[in-house]
Amino acid sequence: MEEIIDKPGIFMGADTPYEASDAVILGIPMDYTVSFRPGTRLGALSIRNVSVGIEEYSVYLDRDLGDYAYCDLGDLALPFGNVVKSLDLIEMASRQILEDGKFPIFLGGEHLVTYPLIKPFVEKYPDLRVVHFDAHADLRTDYYGENNSHATVMRKVAEMLGPKRVYQFGIRSGIREEFLYARENTYLILEEVLEPLKAVLEELKGKPVYVTLDIDVVDPAFAPGTGTQEAGGCTSREIIKAIHVLQDLNVVGFDLVEVSPATDSSERTALLAAKLVREAILSFVGPKKE
Repeated sequence: MEEIIDKPGIFMGADTPYEASDAVILGIPMDYTVSFRPGTRLGALSIRNVSVGIEEYSVYLDRDLGDYAYCDLGDLALPFGNVVKSLDLIEMASRQILEDGKFPIFLGGEHLVTYPLIKPFVEKYPDLRVVHFDAHADLRTDYYGENNSHATVMRKVAEMLGPKRVYQFGIRSGIREEFLYARENTYLILEEVLEPLKAVLEELKGKPVYVTLDIDVVDPAFAPGTGTQEAGGCTSREIIKAIHVLQDLNVVGFDLVEVSPATDSSERTALLAAKLVREAILSFVGPKKE
């Protein structure tokens, strides 16, 4: 992996060597197709930088990161502006981590990066389900004629997986055609997150699940540091609880995208994201073996 990594990572406590790690953090610094405010290429770095401001111990789970083996590889080296080549490199990195038997935690970057990240998971897990937290449906066929866009990512994922394998929560923005498509092809919940998620846990049990979390699912009052803010979202407390609810499922991969530090001088969005990464490790990865 070293030859395709841009720089070392600094997420708190992530000092286990790659070979001995159960979980791997990798930044995906791509924001070439964003349609409003750019800046998410710096999202992973901002999450790392503020992670020193939170504890390794989770009061929610009574678990400590010190008992877990995880590393931070830094950011993937991508050719700026070259969307197609970047998508290929992202897919290659995802496949390598998966083949090495590591649990991946990918930090965006714009949401389009989820599409190549998921591709190797679909190959390995034919019965894969995707849990998608977002303010936006992301189900367009194209955005101003471009089909590789953060606005088309879940349409691409849904078409790859087949009908009713994408579960979307917190959605409160999109064009009419997206919601018409969702009626037949995804499980889409408007606005709400936690209670509808609890309602589908039984049908997700026993299935491999990939979780993709766009930070703009959270109301901008709690998470203003994102490129396409959308009022009316869930609270930071609710999205943390949503991660905990998923811990009894077979979660095989996780990404957190669309953190944009340029729109949040307080850094509270990155702090929330760092906390979500901590809770994801503690929820989805087993403690290291003695």
